[in-house]
Amino acid sequence: MSFKVNDVVSVVDEAITGKVVAVSNSSVSVETNDGFVLQFHPSELIVAKGINSDVFDYDDFSKVIKQKEQEVKKVSVRKKPKERNQPAMEVDLHIHKLTDNEHRMTNYEMLSLQLDTAKRQLEFAMRKRIQKIVFIHGVGEGVLKMELETLFRRYDNLKFYEADLQKYGLGATEVYIYQNLKP
Repeated sequence: MSFKVNDVVSVVDEAITGKVVAVSNSSVSVETNDGFVLQFHPSELIVAKGINSDVFDYDDFSKVIKQKEQEVKKVSVRKKPKERNQPAMEVDLHIHKLTDNEHRMTNYEMLSLQLDTAKRQLEFAMRKRIQKIVFIHGVGEGVLKMELETLFRRYDNLKFYEADLQKYGLGATEVYIYQNLKP
């Protein structure tokens, strides 16, 4: 967009309005309403309709927005330390989460379903190289928790421990899978 001396302009990303006092190839000098002369790149400015008007030409405004969106570079999202240590996978082993007909199942069938699910999810995590898993087993009488610990002890490449008490309470076990074991 080309600017002329005495054009009333506004800055796109800031609440600055003023009058163009000088134009060069790479910058535009704008005298603000407060009397300061500031330098801007032409892509940072937009011409306002009428003198001292805050109403913009919609077409110019949309062009500037599109140009700004194209200039935005991909920024890596920085994770907080707490989020970095959060497990990548959660497996809820409560029976009502695994099946709809738990009322027709015996205790042995329920426990078998829960353990099969845990084993299948653990092996899936190992295949997909997921390092941390939380198995939510609940408190209850501790039968499922003991059986899970027995299952976890069969593997050499993992360690298990109580999951975060604040998030899960006492009814969860976190498993850490070592990824690069040398035989």
